[in-house]
Amino acid sequence: MKVNLLETFAEVFGDNEGAREYFSPGRVNLIGEHTDYNGGHVFPCALTLGTYAVARKRTDDMICFYSANIKNAGVVEVSRKELENQKKYGWANYPLGIVWAFAERGKLIDSGFEMAIWGNIPNGSGLSSSASLEVLTGVVLCDLFGYDDLSMTDLALIGQYSENNFNGCNCGIMDQYAVANGKKDMAMFLDTSDLSMEYASVKLADAKIVITNSKVKHSLVDSAYNDRRRECSTALEELQKVVKINELGDLDEETFEANKDAISSEVCRKRAKHAVYENQRTIKAVEALKNNDIETFGKLMNASHVSLRDDYEVSCPEVDTLVDLAWAQPGVIGSRITGGGFGGCTVSIVKNDAVDSFIENVGKGYKEKCDIEAEFYVVEIGDGARVLSK
Repeated sequence: MKVNLLETFAEVFGDNEGAREYFSPGRVNLIGEHTDYNGGHVFPCALTLGTYAVARKRTDDMICFYSANIKNAGVVEVSRKELENQKKYGWANYPLGIVWAFAERGKLIDSGFEMAIWGNIPNGSGLSSSASLEVLTGVVLCDLFGYDDLSMTDLALIGQYSENNFNGCNCGIMDQYAVANGKKDMAMFLDTSDLSMEYASVKLADAKIVITNSKVKHSLVDSAYNDRRRECSTALEELQKVVKINELGDLDEETFEANKDAISSEVCRKRAKHAVYENQRTIKAVEALKNNDIETFGKLMNASHVSLRDDYEVSCPEVDTLVDLAWAQPGVIGSRITGGGFGGCTVSIVKNDAVDSFIENVGKGYKEKCDIEAEFYVVEIGDGARVLSK
């Protein structure tokens, strides 16, 4: 049930006079996983699920954050002159990191502000609740403090910089970029090596996008995510001794196979194989979508999951169970893990007349095999982060 955030803001901060409303979406990546920090292509879209904020400037130096999702955390208060990641700030380290990253770029706010948020993205689901909050905070700061010279892509890069350097997760650019630049009914075919992007229509004539939440939560900061980045860097360094490339995304499958023995570690070789093959899958998948060949798109989604499970090893038994159940259902065009991995969600493309049976059968099978109640979202593709009211 949606929270009346203006009312909540007034309850927490005394009144809501002069407060403004904002929204930032979550995202789902249709294909192209763990390619964004390897100079490859990704194909995400913004969702109508997301994070809402109400915010206004203060006359003192205090920055005050309140989450209607985590009421027991109360109001987190930080001086604008003491921008440090501290464990006691909890979730508020994400928006605080944006204030810090703005300051790193010479955008120092001239007063404190107060911000209440509420979101309907499940935490730890792999639908980018953290990126949503980061870009949301960037939109708030630009609006409240008049930073009109920052583009939405600038806000995405600031969000990535903050997550890398303030919160310690070495993420790529995809999540923040998709959240910032989303467009209704469009996915973004993004080349992460140079941030060139084209929108591609995802108006499916006879199918829906269904996200299934495994309810297995992950924290990428504490997981093997950063290990995967290191393994890919090691593979790249060794490949660069025998082939002229800047990123793993520069390789096609044939060139990789001809030079893969330069990678001394079998584990690093598997990671690099995924990065190379997944990038090529993404290019082929977008081409298939442009040609209305949704069946090929689905097959590439399935192959993506196998690679993420076996070569990149970022899946888990619960998510594999969801994907196996999905593949067994009539009317399923494709299904795969989405997001950083180690839990989270699957994304499936399901024919319209099979959506109800898909939800029933996959939900029942998952409960039987894993004793967990899955959550299902038949999603719509929406616009990027924005000011809702002045």
